[in-house]
Amino acid sequence: MGGSTMSEITEKDREVIAGLMERARAAQKQFEEQFTDQEALREIVRHIGWMGVKYAETIAEMAARESRMGKYESKVAKMNSKMRGTMRDLLNAKTVGVVEEWPEKGLTRMVKPVGVVGAIIPCTNPEATPFIKAMDAIICRDAIIFSPHPRTAGTNKFCCDLMRKVLKKFGAPEDLVLSIDEPTMGASAELMARCDLVVATGGGGLVKAAYSSGTPAYGVGAGNAVVIVDETADLADACDKIYASKVFDNATSCSSDNSIVVQDAVYGEVLERLQAKHGYLCTPEDQEKLRQMMFLPTGHYNGKMGFAGASPERIAELAGITDMPQGTEFFIVQENPASPDEIGSFAYPFGGEKLCVVLNMFRYGQFDEAVEIVNACHRFSGLGHSCGIHTKREDRVMELAARTYTSRVMVNQATSLANSGSFTNGMPFTLSLGCGTWGGNSASENITYKQFLNNTWVARPCAEDKPSDEELFGAAMQCEL
Repeated sequence: MGGSTMSEITEKDREVIAGLMERARAAQKQFEEQFTDQEALREIVRHIGWMGVKYAETIAEMAARESRMGKYESKVAKMNSKMRGTMRDLLNAKTVGVVEEWPEKGLTRMVKPVGVVGAIIPCTNPEATPFIKAMDAIICRDAIIFSPHPRTAGTNKFCCDLMRKVLKKFGAPEDLVLSIDEPTMGASAELMARCDLVVATGGGGLVKAAYSSGTPAYGVGAGNAVVIVDETADLADACDKIYASKVFDNATSCSSDNSIVVQDAVYGEVLERLQAKHGYLCTPEDQEKLRQMMFLPTGHYNGKMGFAGASPERIAELAGITDMPQGTEFFIVQENPASPDEIGSFAYPFGGEKLCVVLNMFRYGQFDEAVEIVNACHRFSGLGHSCGIHTKREDRVMELAARTYTSRVMVNQATSLANSGSFTNGMPFTLSLGCGTWGGNSASENITYKQFLNNTWVARPCAEDKPSDEELFGAAMQCEL
């Protein structure tokens, strides 16, 4: 739905969104005026989060069936983790009134709602996204309107209905949570044009549409997690985590490992360990079949072919692979271009985001080469999103962070389970990952409740803080040009 234009907006789209906006604005105004107690807001959000946990299995089944992507078991696990993690992050959130004061500077920061949030829900993740977005909005006293993918509108409605029942239980306006029940590209575009804040999770076209809507927006770009494995890594642990990241929800996550960059000395062992985890090392013939079917002549992923979130069996069927071993959970392909500059061409396209259980392997000699491969992959796809490294050397961690254009560097972790928040790292829980200006986004952090607030700054007189010119400019004052 991301490529919609104003010409595609029908009169029906305008009427639908106008009705939803009128209801949402009335609900938000009432909620802002009547619910000013922080703990009361937190209690509502607790109940919304718990509905996500309580009905996780039902929602996961609906999402897997409607989207025809991912795995039921992974979606259940995602619901359980994300609901608990988001609630953990909201336990001490301050979203009403005065939240910070600096007496020595005479400054006070007060927060207020942004109003009505328009949230675009991706087909790849229709189960947890509505709950997280609603929890962030409600605790900030915002209203939220969801625009789901048409294929998963039923899942979205079920989630919204649960949340509306919670609001009713607490005497809050049910219309704080609304959805487009018959979504179209035009309705999505009209929502983005008329709401107060857009939070859009999806591909490049959607992000561009969000930023072109005329409404303040947090669009989050494409992912392409590229992960280095150096010779000092705990290889058993690294391969466990690469496997877990790759197969989770059939790689529908934008943070799924897409390529690993492995040092020559340990390349063979890493490959053997991944094969032992039910990874099928494609023959040259099968790798060529995947290449021809998965990618456009430009080298970019062909999203219309149906590989995204598909099972290994379905991928084999689509590509015409007949000799895949029984029990295969993911495919392994190997690219060894003469130069990193070739990454992203039709000859070497596997270095980009694939959203399916195909893992690409590069090999390197010196660490400089590994960093350049990461940068080459990101120049082609997923700039600004994330990378990772399995190593025991902290200097290499910091070198990777300093030399790459990424908003996240995951160290000795499964990227798809760590990027968006984990109980074993400090990243805030979310399902919207900002990619900074590198990825064409306005934020380079995890999008959380903090982005659902406006700030009012109160400034009082304070003691003068005016350094002398000597302190400010030093030797520059003697410079003559």
